[in-house]
Amino acid sequence: MNAWETWARGRGQGSPPSFASLMILSIAYGRGPLGAAEEPIPPGELVAEAYERLPIEDQIALRTVGVDGDGIRSPVPGSVNYDPLNHPDMVGSLFRSADQIGEEFTLSVPTVEFGNSEICVFTLPNLRAGQLLDLNWSTFGFGIERLARQIKNLGQRLDADICFGINEAGLVMATFLASDRFSRCAIGYLRCNKVQDGIDLDEHSYFPVAREFPAIVICDFEVKHADVVGFITREIRSKYPKAQLYFAVFGAMTKAADLKVGSFDDLTGGQIMRKADFSAVFIAATMSPPGIEPPLELR
Repeated sequence: MNAWETWARGRGQGSPPSFASLMILSIAYGRGPLGAAEEPIPPGELVAEAYERLPIEDQIALRTVGVDGDGIRSPVPGSVNYDPLNHPDMVGSLFRSADQIGEEFTLSVPTVEFGNSEICVFTLPNLRAGQLLDLNWSTFGFGIERLARQIKNLGQRLDADICFGINEAGLVMATFLASDRFSRCAIGYLRCNKVQDGIDLDEHSYFPVAREFPAIVICDFEVKHADVVGFITREIRSKYPKAQLYFAVFGAMTKAADLKVGSFDDLTGGQIMRKADFSAVFIAATMSPPGIEPPLELR
């Protein structure tokens, strides 16, 4: 495992996993630590981050696992109906919560020069008008997986030095993304307190030490009307004046009732995010007022 992880992170050492090893691991992990579970785990998902660097024969083998003579994909032990090349945004679809997640659509967002501006976003319909939509763990996890997938498909490798979480929900997001996408980079914490004239940072906020030109990813659970993002970016730039900032948000509120927006500026926080001058923006879902609530009411 050490050799594979070293190879996947492009350190010039280690060795790629063989197709046979991936098949064995996908079955073993799918059965769980007690050998009693029945969770289908695609072998390609185990090396999703470095799939393109595998030997071409192993890529072909992973793509054809579970395809019958008619070319129709059918489940086999350790695989699901999934092709990592043709459906890059469907990783984690087994964990989708059908009662909470609505339509999926493509949205163009601000991004790096020559980067991929098209991201796949899902809607969070709320049938209880005027009430917060309480997310379950399946939806929360699916949204974080969607952000990770968008980051991977940015068009260039994003090597973050720090992943900041805004309040507790953002901290959970930052922890998962730092581990999954950024080789366990440093994690920062921004605890916001409401004050009479807006918000202020709590003394328990944490700013890790970084190099002179750090790449920083800021994670927030939702973006509405308030300019929390602008306040946060000003604080971070005062600490890291030469930083390159990226923004990952779980839910972005829309101006109209239709959650399937046609433009980034149809989001209530669209102009707020533009003014923050992020190098790139990642959005998991769109939502309607009054917003969404994370599991366990993480603040």
